[in-house]
Amino acid sequence: MHEFDDAVLQCFLKNQGQLFPEGDVVSNLEEAENFLEECFAVVVNSVEEVWEYFEEEGVDMDGAEGDEILEADEVFDIGDGRYLIVEG
Repeated sequence: MHEFDDAVLQCFLKNQGQLFPEGDVVSNLEEAENFLEECFAVVVNSVEEVWEYFEEEGVDMDGAEGDEILEADEVFDIGDGRYLIVEG
């Protein structure tokens, strides 16, 4: 089981619209934590680790390079150098 700290949960709660534009899927931190655990979200520590994750999962990034991968809807910038990856 992953432990998501408040920074991660706040980030997802605030920015969930980038992945779910049709409407919020969570309305508080507890729901955010449950949701992230259910969809096996991952927290990584660098852009390189975001790339590694997508490569391991076999996700085609359509020729994205460098920081462009951070524009993917599934990637959330936590703001402290870490990134949350959520597969909708």
